[in-house]
Amino acid sequence: MSYETTTERGFLLSAREWGVVGGATGLMLLNVLVMYVAAATPVAQVNRIVFSVPIVGALIYGALITGGQMVAERGFENDSMGLAMAGVVVLELAFGAFGGGILSFLSEGVRITALAITGAIVVAMTALIGTYVYLRSDTQFDHYGRWATYAFLAGLGAILLATFVPAVGVAAFALIFAGFLLRLGYEMWQVRESRGRPAMQSVGLYVAVAGVFVHVLQLVVRSLAER
Repeated sequence: MSYETTTERGFLLSAREWGVVGGATGLMLLNVLVMYVAAATPVAQVNRIVFSVPIVGALIYGALITGGQMVAERGFENDSMGLAMAGVVVLELAFGAFGGGILSFLSEGVRITALAITGAIVVAMTALIGTYVYLRSDTQFDHYGRWATYAFLAGLGAILLATFVPAVGVAAFALIFAGFLLRLGYEMWQVRESRGRPAMQSVGLYVAVAGVFVHVLQLVVRSLAER
């Protein structure tokens, strides 16, 4: 039985693709739980201290997320499950601490509501991006990866500037958010084209979705906090 993706199939995903999506979904659901738990711990306060200087927080979390993904992928490439799991743990803790810090601005009773709303929005956004990628079966999306990198670098530059000119923070948020959205499109194209091992693709897709999730969560928390 072949597990290769046939891009003319439309929305009928192969068993391989469902496995990748299922793996990423499981990692994301676990991360939501970690965020909820972290919001009620001192980790949330540490998160606020780290981001008291925006560029410091961005560099720390950027390094943890990039490093965690690189370690996980190296582990899968070398068939070292211990190394792969170590990378995944770093990713779960990094996104969990970041999301927990965001959630901590809400009272405990509202946190589940915020996570549910964010989850619904992210699922809808992911479905829309996935639909676009799969409908354009004749299109290569490797340039999305480059654009995502440019957006992240521009976002870091904007965050550095926002350290001195707070008003630039909105642009920094938009650039990093755009970077994760582009990365999500790129990772879904990778899944469509069956590039790389399924486990590695699950981690890549999870990182992109988690990045989108924490940015949407910030908007949702801000909206609920203002009520």
